[in-house]
Amino acid sequence: MVWRVFLQFLYLGCISFGGPAAHIGYFRKVFVEQKAWLSEQEFAADLALCQFLPGPSSSQLGYAIACRRGGVPAGIAAFLGFTLPSFILMYGLAVWQLDIAPGTLQHGVVSGLKLLAVAVVADAVWGMANQFCRQTITILLSTISAVILSLAMTPLWQFGLLAAAAIVMAWRERPGHSHPKILARDRSLILWLSSFTLLLLVSIAVPDSIYATFYQTGSMVFGGGHVVLPLLEPLVGDALSKDQFLLGYAAAQAVPGPMFSFSAYLGAAMRPDFPLLYAVIACLAVFTPGFILLSGIRGVWQQLSMRPRIVAAIAGVNAVAVGMLVSAWLDPVLTSAPHDGFALLLAGMGFVALRSKRFPIMAIIAMFALCGALRY
Repeated sequence: MVWRVFLQFLYLGCISFGGPAAHIGYFRKVFVEQKAWLSEQEFAADLALCQFLPGPSSSQLGYAIACRRGGVPAGIAAFLGFTLPSFILMYGLAVWQLDIAPGTLQHGVVSGLKLLAVAVVADAVWGMANQFCRQTITILLSTISAVILSLAMTPLWQFGLLAAAAIVMAWRERPGHSHPKILARDRSLILWLSSFTLLLLVSIAVPDSIYATFYQTGSMVFGGGHVVLPLLEPLVGDALSKDQFLLGYAAAQAVPGPMFSFSAYLGAAMRPDFPLLYAVIACLAVFTPGFILLSGIRGVWQQLSMRPRIVAAIAGVNAVAVGMLVSAWLDPVLTSAPHDGFALLLAGMGFVALRSKRFPIMAIIAMFALCGALRY
């Protein structure tokens, strides 16, 4: 089971271009629609929880899906599989200065796959809107969120909209006559939270270490990969030049898999004497806080997510999540993709192919990669 989970997420880690919004679309299509590893309701509950936790929301969603399938070992396997391709690429960029400049074959392939991300996120918005925005109130919440976040995509606005939607929907829900089931005690919650706190104290005790920089970043950042990239620049300080940082910043948005793999580039570039060791330390440190918190809260959350008011709150959170996907589709997914007439036609064809469910995803990926290589 664990090995199959690893291979499935390794495959997704090789093809999931487009950032967190596209990753959510891939996860929903593969694990809900195709493989039926979990239901739409379970997917919605996991997505809602991951939106509220610090760290990489799409990687946490993949971890949560795998944990449902085979527990924490499967979750770790999912993380390793999904992160490994981008880790290798970002580490290689830091050590060998790989060329992804315009005019190269690599740039053409990436441009084609960015167009695929446009289609994937559009497909995710369509499917999730049909699922999560069926009432007037959820349509309104989603629309307001899309407009606000298109103007100001900041962690404060994201978290505020999520919290406000949850409160509004929970307040509107009328409590049923049945008595709610008492939550079972989850002793592992204390263990996981203690581990999070202990590792945070260790990072405070060694403030100048790479581990401290990346663990504290992973503990503080809300909003996913697009937020963590600029947040790291002041923390890196003089260890890297601005040009080195911007090179990694650009590459992190061009490679498949989680943008948090940018940490592998920074760790290797900051300590070129032991690049692989510090790439691993930086990458593990930035991912660990969110995974620890998710592991601790997951058991309690699965029980809470069956209560009527919590179900209503989840509906509000996921309505905002649809708005977040719309704003992310507009920027950076759409803005970073090619904009010529051929690109628009290809993206439209990709959307139709995804909605039809008649074409294997690998065939669609190969078509976009080939067209990008030939055209760009």
